[in-house]
Parts: sequence; structure tokens; C-alpha cells
Amino acid sequence: MIDLTYTIFNNELLLYFKSLGLFIILFLGFKFFNTIILKKLSHLANQTKINFDNTLIDVVNSIKPSFYIYLSFYISTKLLSLPIFLEKTLDTILLIWIVTQAMVAVQVLINYFAGKVVNTNDPSEKSAVDLLTKAVKFALWVMAVLFILSNLNINITSFVAGLGIGGVAIAFALQNILSDLFSSFAIYFDKPFVVGDFIMFGDQKGVVEKIGIKTTRLRSLFGEEIVVSNKDLTSSVIQNFKKMKERRVVFNFGVTYDTPTKKLREIPKIVEDIIEAFEATRIDRVHFKKFGDFSLDFEASFYLSTPNYKEYMDIQQEINLKIMEAFSKKKIEFAFPTQTIYTR
Repeated sequence: MIDLTYTIFNNELLLYFKSLGLFIILFLGFKFFNTIILKKLSHLANQTKINFDNTLIDVVNSIKPSFYIYLSFYISTKLLSLPIFLEKTLDTILLIWIVTQAMVAVQVLINYFAGKVVNTNDPSEKSAVDLLTKAVKFALWVMAVLFILSNLNINITSFVAGLGIGGVAIAFALQNILSDLFSSFAIYFDKPFVVGDFIMFGDQKGVVEKIGIKTTRLRSLFGEEIVVSNKDLTSSVIQNFKKMKERRVVFNFGVTYDTPTKKLREIPKIVEDIIEAFEATRIDRVHFKKFGDFSLDFEASFYLSTPNYKEYMDIQQEINLKIMEAFSKKKIEFAFPTQTIYTR
């Protein structure tokens, strides 16, 4: 017959059996939850159109079975009278484990919301969001470590102050790099342009090929690569030709001074009819603008529904050729620089 009142390490044998029984019950309960209930919840979540419930299931799944085992063990030991140093050791292990599991769960949620923000068709935006999420995760892990140290009665005031001073020193040393970094975030999220856009800033222009963390790379019309810092780019006035809904075109031409007034009155109508014949154009105006040094100057303006530069030049070329053909039929001569010298 076993004497249940027998004492081992200040605990009766009966308490050890109770503690063991509680451990088995808790372990089986966690096991049942993890294998039966959680699987049923996962099956139900997969049948819904909402992705967030799947994310919550992933959060719970991130908890490892070893954590359930230790949690069952920890709770069951509360029935026993343990040495102070052993209790503190168990408390410390549980604290570290809970904080670690909480951080893993938070990372799952961060990844979910980051996936909602990022545009999968834009690799530059994806890399920026990845960098930002890594920075957030790193900051959270630092806070988690400080939280653990604080709960272990370790004075972290001087450590935090040192981090602050060190952070200020690093910020001063890396201010140019950090400025470019934050400028890259402004480009990614504000989207003044994306990869493939044709932009112009200052006296530089080209097609955006890559948006990096520190620099943006353009391909100029002449073929060379233009590398510009993100800070300089975001502090400049940027013209994005890719986002034009329509292009306004203004061009001038001149006819000779001996052109009859009747034909001068016909010219606006001739040019308007030529421009309106194209599907992609919308006439604005055609006017006899001024008396030039050697020509009677006209100005024409129209709108083009395509932002593509090559298409614009193709249409402009065809308009110019048709104007030449029409003027040739009407016996209207284009002016060119001339000088008339009168001698007496």
C-alpha cells in the first residue's frame, strides 16, 4: 500500500499525483483543441470569402505544441511547493516563451496587413513594404526584449538612454542615407511615378526603370542610364508624361507676305479640317497670329487623346504633310527667312 502522505521535497506524494493528473488533463485538452477544434475552424475559415479569419487561424497555429506542453507543466507545478529559485526560473521561462509567441503572432498579422497594402504587380512597392515590415518587426523585437529585461528586475533605464544617444549619433551620421530611405517610402506610397513612366525633372528626362532604396534609375532617350538620389527626386518638380490623359499641341507656321487676303481667311478652315480628320485629335483653334519679320504667322492648337510620344509625332508629321499638300493645291506658299535690299 502506497503512503500518499509520504513527503518528498516538502510535498506529499498525493500532491505529485494531483499535479501529474492536472498536467495530463491540460495536455490532452490542448491536444484536443489543436487537433480537433482548430482543424474544424480551419475548414470553416477556408469556406468563407474573408481572408482575415484564415489569418487568425494562422496566428493560433503559430503556437508550437512544445509551448502547450510547457504551459501544462507550469500550471500543474502550482499545486506544489517549490524552491523560490525554481519558481523564478519557471516564471522567467514562461515569460520569455509567451513574449516570443506573442511576437510570432504579431508578425503573422503584420504580414497579413502588409499583403493588403502592397500591389503585387509592382515589385518596387513590394520591396519597400518588405523593408518597412522588417523595420517594424525589428523595433517590436527590441521592445519585447526590453519588456522581458524589465520584468526580470533588470534596470534598463541606462540601456534605453544609451540607445537614445546612440540612435541620435547614428541618425546624424546616416542622415543622407536615411533621407533617401524616407524619400523612397514617399515615392512608393504617394506614387508620383511608377516603373515604366516617362518623367522629366530639371533638365533630365527618361523612363523609370528601377526605384531603389537610395536611388532611382532612369533610361534616357539617348540610351544612357540616369541615376538620381530619391531625396533630390522628391524635392524636385516632376512632370509625369505617362499620366497625361491628353496632350495639348501647339505649332506655328508662316506664309509669304504676298498671299492674298482671301486665301489668308481660308487657311484656318483648311488646317482645322485636316486636324479634325484624325480620330485621336480634337481641334482647339487656328489663328492668324502676327506679322512676322518675313512671314505672316499662324498658330494652331489641338488636343491629342494619346500620351504616347511616338503616336503624337506620327500624327503631327501627317498633319504637316497634309497642310503642305493642301497649301500646294491652293497656291499658298510657306515663308522662309528672306531679306530684300533696296538700292537707289
